Amino acid sequence: MIAALRDELPALPRRTIVRSKRSLMASCAIPLAALLLAGAVDLASISSAEAQSYTYNPRPVRPRPPQTGTDGQMLVQATEVNYDYNNQRVSAVGNVQMFFNGTTVEADRLVYDQNTKRLRAEGNVRMTDATGKITYANMLDLSDDYRDGFVDSLRVDTAEDTRIAASRADRTDGDYNVFQNGVYTACAPCKDDPKKPPLWQVKGARIIHDQTDKMLYFENAQLEFFGVPLAYLPYFSTPDPTVKRKTGFLMPFYTSNTNFGVGFEVPFYWALAPDYDITLTPRITTKQGVLMQTEFRQRLLDGAYQIRAYGISQTDPAAFGTNPGNRTLRGAVDTKGEFALNDKWVFGWEGVLLSDRAFFLDYRLAQYRDSWGTFLNQTTEATSQIYLTGVGNRSYFDLRAIHYLGWAAADIQGQIPVIHPVLDYSKTLDRNIFGGEVSFRTNLTSLSRQTAQFDPITTIANTTGLCANGAIAAMSADTLQGLPSSCLLRGIPGTYTRATAEAQWRRSFTDPYGQIWTPFASVRMDAIDSSISNQPGVSNYLPVGDTQAFRVMPTIGLEYRYPFINVQPWGTTTIEPIAQVIVRPNETYAGKLPNEDAQSMVFDTSNLFSVDKFSGYDRVEGGGRANVGIQATTQFDRGGAINVLFGQSYQLFGQNSYAVRDITNTGLDSGLATARSDYVGRVSYSPNSTYKFTTRARLDEATLAVNRFEAEASASFNRWSVSMIYGSYAAQPDLGFLTRRQGILTTGSVKVASNWVVSGGARWDLEANRINQYIVGAGYVDDCFVMAVNYVTGYSYANYGTTPTLNHSVMLQIGLRTIGMSAMQQSVSGASSGVFSQ
Repeated sequence: MIAALRDELPALPRRTIVRSKRSLMASCAIPLAALLLAGAVDLASISSAEAQSYTYNPRPVRPRPPQTGTDGQMLVQATEVNYDYNNQRVSAVGNVQMFFNGTTVEADRLVYDQNTKRLRAEGNVRMTDATGKITYANMLDLSDDYRDGFVDSLRVDTAEDTRIAASRADRTDGDYNVFQNGVYTACAPCKDDPKKPPLWQVKGARIIHDQTDKMLYFENAQLEFFGVPLAYLPYFSTPDPTVKRKTGFLMPFYTSNTNFGVGFEVPFYWALAPDYDITLTPRITTKQGVLMQTEFRQRLLDGAYQIRAYGISQTDPAAFGTNPGNRTLRGAVDTKGEFALNDKWVFGWEGVLLSDRAFFLDYRLAQYRDSWGTFLNQTTEATSQIYLTGVGNRSYFDLRAIHYLGWAAADIQGQIPVIHPVLDYSKTLDRNIFGGEVSFRTNLTSLSRQTAQFDPITTIANTTGLCANGAIAAMSADTLQGLPSSCLLRGIPGTYTRATAEAQWRRSFTDPYGQIWTPFASVRMDAIDSSISNQPGVSNYLPVGDTQAFRVMPTIGLEYRYPFINVQPWGTTTIEPIAQVIVRPNETYAGKLPNEDAQSMVFDTSNLFSVDKFSGYDRVEGGGRANVGIQATTQFDRGGAINVLFGQSYQLFGQNSYAVRDITNTGLDSGLATARSDYVGRVSYSPNSTYKFTTRARLDEATLAVNRFEAEASASFNRWSVSMIYGSYAAQPDLGFLTRRQGILTTGSVKVASNWVVSGGARWDLEANRINQYIVGAGYVDDCFVMAVNYVTGYSYANYGTTPTLNHSVMLQIGLRTIGMSAMQQSVSGASSGVFSQ
């Protein structure tokens, strides 16, 4: 890898004009001609008596004058320049520096021999090319045209922080550098002991660097860690560190599975052009034949896209039994892309087309794996969508259409909605109106579903499958009347479209007493059109057939805050009473319309002062309401702070939207269904940047029983960090949670050395009194090497199972910078394993 020796310096001319200066300078600057003998004076015609020597006092540090450009001028500096006319040699001795076209050569001695037409640098040679690559040697010898030569006792440091050392390097044809007994590594030398072997290195009897194709070839190579050989390869090759894209074979891949047996693949990467490439990956399996995989990628000026295709003709389809994989021809195509229309607008898509929905799971393909390349955190659905997004200074626009394909056996495709489309737009005006800020937001959602989706909320439903579509179809009319008390209707069959537009105005001002008054007003309009299929049980929740509805929700309100500030020698405390009054009519069509996007309802301090506490658009809060609370914050002068917030919400008049049953019982058991809500509170304490403690609670308004409690603590030091979250949640029978839930989630990591980290985490189900998920691992990371080992438990779907099972797996990830990165996962409780590369 001595690319600095190719084409950086010109061929040596034979004549020179000698220009010299006698001065008291510690070094002299000599033009290109003075050293390379390329002027009007013919050295052969000068007698030995005319030989001259100029000597100057040396300086301890070599000066670095500005390097010349690419105009062919060379600058040489040295302590002493000798002319030997008899032997036709010119030598520069002592702190020699030569600059040419961005390349610098430093040495103790530099000699040009006109007879042999070679330039020799001797002693502590250091050559730095324009790219930053540094070549060290005891002696550097180049031919007259700089194409051929050799370097003894060489070390090369590249701008990519890689290094090659060799006992000898030969350069031939100007394109090949051959390192004899070479060593290659991407690790920096030890600062305390530079002679100590690096963390990893590859030794080869010969290392050949093809500078034209930018490839490194290793012969009789062995991989060493800390100087200990661990692997032997008779031959292998890799692109040199300057290459970002290179045609060739990638790291091999191994995997195994009960249905396809053992699979082995070696991807072939083909860099067709600077802007596009293709990767061909045939996987040879022992049971099902060859699975062909192809990926095409292209990057354009304003974006990029990719297309992947998979296909196999299975030799033993019966191995999949009654599952969807029992067919001869199987395959898939997926694609994604994104393009910037301008600096504010982005257009993109992703799409998946499968022969059968179990294909990705059965063959453990890329869509199934997570970023680790493992099978623990799999996705269980394929998303196809097209979108247009725009972001302005104070505005946002997003339009997309989405199709989900569920590939777990528990998924019923007809129950998964197709969204066509969903649109969100929001904007805040740049100027105030009536002294206040005005903003707008709109949402359009249109979706369709083929089959109704029911979820159980009683013990009987959980044990007998009462809420399955087939069971509901077999019910009598009398039984169907009580269906809403046993099942939730999570998704309606048919089509549903809602358009929402809302305008908001808000202004804050402070009176002479320091009180902060914030009046606000808004008006929201919803237009709804639904066509609900008359499937068994659906009419017990909503009217079937076509329904059109229009609702308007005008809102006015006032928020009041009065902060009291107390300053003490130890810190500052602010106590702030907060009150909010909201006036509006009742929710129109409460509980009588589909609810697709507002099914999540958690009442705590985060939404105590929200004007509308529903999470989506399909429900809208109505009736008069007051939200009150008090907040106290203390900031300590020596660091640290504590914040406390406590409050309650009151239904002042009208209908309480959270007490109205809808098809999903959203709002019930939330703490807001009564006229006086549950109490909510939060305490957050940070004594310094190391520790943080937070608790959140919801207490029953009548009995002060704890309906919801969370406590979180974390600590982070220089070498270790730990966090713990405890959660306890009361039963919510209207939502299907029949018993109290409580558990602890802990995570922690310890930096046991400068590059070593040990980490772990566990989740403990306190009701079942067992740990149901945990991870323990260790990792090493530095500038040239990555290694991580983890033992993980988690739930996953195995072989298209109907329910997730608890798997125990060991994961190993190893990465050698510039060589490659791979990961291996072995299940210790199942039949699947794999090795992946990146």
